[in-house]
Amino acid sequence: MRTRRIVMLAFPDAQIIDITGPLEVFGRAARWMTDERGWRVPAYTVEIAASKAGPFATSSGIRLIADRAIANVRGPLDTLLVAGGRGATAALRDRALIEWLRAIIRRTRRLCSVCTGAFLIAEAGLLDGLSATTHWRQCARLAAQYPAVSVETDPIFVRAGKIFSSAGVTAGIDLALALLEDDHGRDVALAVARELVMFLRRPGGQSQFSVQLSAQQADREPLRDLQRWIADHPGADLSVAALARRAAMSSRNFARVFAREVGMTPGEFVENSRVEAARRRLEESVAGVDSIASECGFGTRESMRRAFIRALHVPPSAYRSRFQQKLSA
Repeated sequence: MRTRRIVMLAFPDAQIIDITGPLEVFGRAARWMTDERGWRVPAYTVEIAASKAGPFATSSGIRLIADRAIANVRGPLDTLLVAGGRGATAALRDRALIEWLRAIIRRTRRLCSVCTGAFLIAEAGLLDGLSATTHWRQCARLAAQYPAVSVETDPIFVRAGKIFSSAGVTAGIDLALALLEDDHGRDVALAVARELVMFLRRPGGQSQFSVQLSAQQADREPLRDLQRWIADHPGADLSVAALARRAAMSSRNFARVFAREVGMTPGEFVENSRVEAARRRLEESVAGVDSIASECGFGTRESMRRAFIRALHVPPSAYRSRFQQKLSA
């Protein structure tokens, strides 16, 4: 049992979830380890550091309090996270902060960025020759501004040695869960993810958020209800004709309206929904692949395999071997 020190570097106009999301993962993990595993010392301590101690306003207007100034951060750190947000542009001009980042890495086991916090790490020269990611809207700018960095546009997070970078906003929570799993194993990380009502590993990359889900759900309430019904009934008849009848529309008009409002065809939406349903069953049950394929509406193992490769770039068997939770006998 030992305590790991987690420090979040923040600044005025930082994105509040960049800060509080990852810290909540580690704070919740510390409570869980005490309550469920009987730890007598906290597994993690969390603190916020900034150029100066005291209150600061985040980009949402909510004020947080920095526990200490960066000049007063003493001793070794287990993990240093760097927040992002619209205030990152001004933080890039804070040369004392950038120099502190260059120096602090020598006494930090892991250095991580959330969202546009990657720009601060890159400005310090710590990403030169390494791979990194950031919010999908900012990937091109990161690549142009720091050509020595190999920018990956799709991953939710990227590891390059002891430096980690994550995509936009809530991706910091995904990264924190992955770090927790590295520290204490899958069972602990999964328990914390469930308490936070999060995926331990969300399927796909951030491109699904920048492209497919940018339209969100349909404007019309009947289509929104239908989308929810599809997600709850992956094994039903989800052909265009059947869905059009449920929506009280002609097949041709339904297909046209659905594609316009949802941003994908009914067939694409159905396949994505079925992959999601099958993915959860592969993670959470011991049911056979054939059974899951039938239950989720794929019909055959081969149909489900092709859909998984299109959506997740791995076949179902490989997905299960990597992501299935440990189930008690």
